[in-house]
Amino acid sequence: MNIVDQTEKTFALTTPLYYVNDIPHLGSAYPTMAADAVARFQRLLGRQVILITGTDEHGQKIQRAAENKGLPPQEFCDNIVPNFINLWQLLNIQYDRFSRTTAVRHQAIVKEFFGRVWEKGDIYQGQQKGWYCVSCEEFKEERELLEGHRCPIHTNKEVEWRDEQNYFFRLSKYQTQLEEFYQSQPNFIQPASRRNEVLNFVAQGLQDFSISRVNLDWGFPVPIDPQHTLYVWFDALLGYVTALLEPNTEPTLANALAKWWPINLHLIGKDILRFHAVYWPAMLLSADLPLPKQVFGHGFLTKDGQKMGKTLGNTLDPVTLVQRYGSDAVRYYFLKEIEFGKDGDFNEVRFINVLNADLANDLGNLLNRSLNMVKKYCTGDVLPIANEAIPSENPLKAIGLRLGEQVKQAYQALAFSQACEAILSLVQASNKFIDDQAPWSLYKQGQQQEVEEVLYAVLESVRLAAYLLSPVIPNISSDIYQQLGFGIDFNDQIESVTAVPFCTHAKWGVLSSNQHLGKPQPIFKRIDLPKND
Repeated sequence: MNIVDQTEKTFALTTPLYYVNDIPHLGSAYPTMAADAVARFQRLLGRQVILITGTDEHGQKIQRAAENKGLPPQEFCDNIVPNFINLWQLLNIQYDRFSRTTAVRHQAIVKEFFGRVWEKGDIYQGQQKGWYCVSCEEFKEERELLEGHRCPIHTNKEVEWRDEQNYFFRLSKYQTQLEEFYQSQPNFIQPASRRNEVLNFVAQGLQDFSISRVNLDWGFPVPIDPQHTLYVWFDALLGYVTALLEPNTEPTLANALAKWWPINLHLIGKDILRFHAVYWPAMLLSADLPLPKQVFGHGFLTKDGQKMGKTLGNTLDPVTLVQRYGSDAVRYYFLKEIEFGKDGDFNEVRFINVLNADLANDLGNLLNRSLNMVKKYCTGDVLPIANEAIPSENPLKAIGLRLGEQVKQAYQALAFSQACEAILSLVQASNKFIDDQAPWSLYKQGQQQEVEEVLYAVLESVRLAAYLLSPVIPNISSDIYQQLGFGIDFNDQIESVTAVPFCTHAKWGVLSSNQHLGKPQPIFKRIDLPKND
């Protein structure tokens, strides 16, 4: 289930373009952390990477949210967007482009794309009748609705009846083409559960969908009929294309698609799967453009068993969480503890226990005690021994020799929890190894070479673990590398590619006999459980 052809030199990926009806919550931060980990991993492999994130700013939901605040919609959006940018900075997200669907350049791209689809004969005017969820910006079929005509996703919102003239996109025309595409590209929709959802939906027969609204001012006018406003999804999906434009180039499709298209990976929430896995590829087929390589629908984060969402008002403030515990802690918990693609629940006690066990005890304490033993039992800050002196049957070396490839496959499959578990198994084996071998006893018995072999094997295992964890916890990994005598910062993109390439640093045995080790420092301080009132 690898997400990339090994021969590719570039890798383009996107988060969703987040709706700006309110400030970001942890549900928005979650796929962005995952996308950043993927981007960092792809850079370690030596690829040129472009990570796109941004905001979706048009539509009735935004217009109503702005009205409730007594603000013009543009001013409302301009007030909300910095909250996303600030949160991404707090979470150490290294995005390359931030796409806003209200940008002037975006309108030019939307207009050109609309023209292509119009020329193809795939847009027509018709009557739209049905139940409409403003929060989803989507018409719902009667069978999907909950009791009391409530939306199945925004369960506290009643849908509204609409009967109006709209422009439609001929989605039904692409039924067979899409089915053939899904058949020929089984990895296009992941994980398998999402793929099955889409196949079932498409098998029921595709209906043309409305791409315009009347009585809505907030959005781009339909190029051929300014009385209509383009429907949010037709406009929003093209935000990914606009983001590919180089800063000073003319906003044309040819310029946008020149280098990075097709997108390698769209990371999205499962609630917007249909738009990305059905509507979007059909629109691209209509415009005669290549389709993205993969759409991955992640699960929902829940709190108290309910989906976290602004509409339900049960969100968890990610800013508070990061300020309290640090970006690496938040990134590690959500990527390690939740199987990507499935739903996951947040519990603060579990959060603290996992961080203390994995980062403070298993990893941090292991590094600290091992470095201190080198100072105590060896000559100064150098381990006068190298990889060649460690027998291949050494249990840590045996795990380490195959770990890099194992973790690489997990990252490529977006199995972050598997990657972290595999890395942690080496760390836990190292803790057991140092206890079993007892280098302090070996030292007292005058077995100096055995002491050095034990400490080398443990420190090299910590180095390898730090390297392989760097896409998830770049700050802690940088601290570990620096304490091991490497002047490396994993937040430096150029350095990550050139100084510590995956092909060498993902292998066990990089520490050399002339490596000057640094001063032991705690890399992650234990967190005290909050006291009950």
